[in-house]
Amino acid sequence: MFLQAQSKNKIITYVAAVSLGVHFFLSWLLMVYFDLGITGAMTSMLVASWLPNIAQLLFVTCGGCKDTWKGFSWLAFKDLWPVLKLSVSSGGMICLELWYNTILVLLTGGLKDAEVALDALSICVNINGLEMMVAFGFMAAASVRVSNEIGRGNAKEAKFATLTAVLTSLSIGFIFFFVFLFLRGKISFIFTTSEAVAAQVADLSPILAFSILLNSVQPVLSGIFTLHFNMFYIKNV
Repeated sequence: MFLQAQSKNKIITYVAAVSLGVHFFLSWLLMVYFDLGITGAMTSMLVASWLPNIAQLLFVTCGGCKDTWKGFSWLAFKDLWPVLKLSVSSGGMICLELWYNTILVLLTGGLKDAEVALDALSICVNINGLEMMVAFGFMAAASVRVSNEIGRGNAKEAKFATLTAVLTSLSIGFIFFFVFLFLRGKISFIFTTSEAVAAQVADLSPILAFSILLNSVQPVLSGIFTLHFNMFYIKNV
């Protein structure tokens, strides 16, 4: 968000592209070449997840933001309690969103033919997560754009940016909705060769399609509403 607020989007894109390439390479190296299985997959994911954070931190602290980064200061701890309360509430919301997936996995493990059920559920969760990344991208873009417009005092432009982000994300959500609604189990063959798993995914496809449609809007609105709440809260603290 610090870089996006300054329209330094190229460095974010470059770092994300490098991270994706590293993720692909490490996944092949650890899972296929060294045959480490789940351990290799988790290692690859951890490295790819930390790489953007470290790279962006180095970019900021090594001169990439000369006008906005003046070094570490004790002023960062000023009024820390309100920020901490906002962070805890936001973190709790994210944890709840992630935990319900974990609960679903745990409950699925108790079903009959749990291996097939877990495979089908993991495919649906992965597809849903991939689509949600699109919505998260619009959420980040809309939050930065709306905050910049509000900072300039352009309420009309902020409203237009909100509407544009929501409608664009919703349009993409509708495309995915119809794709997964009509392709049903066929899309699962990207992840598996099992007919039984594909049949389970086909049964779950209507629920998956509606989840994708709703998730195309919810993150964008959530990000914008959280932004407005934070600005209102900070203004009145």
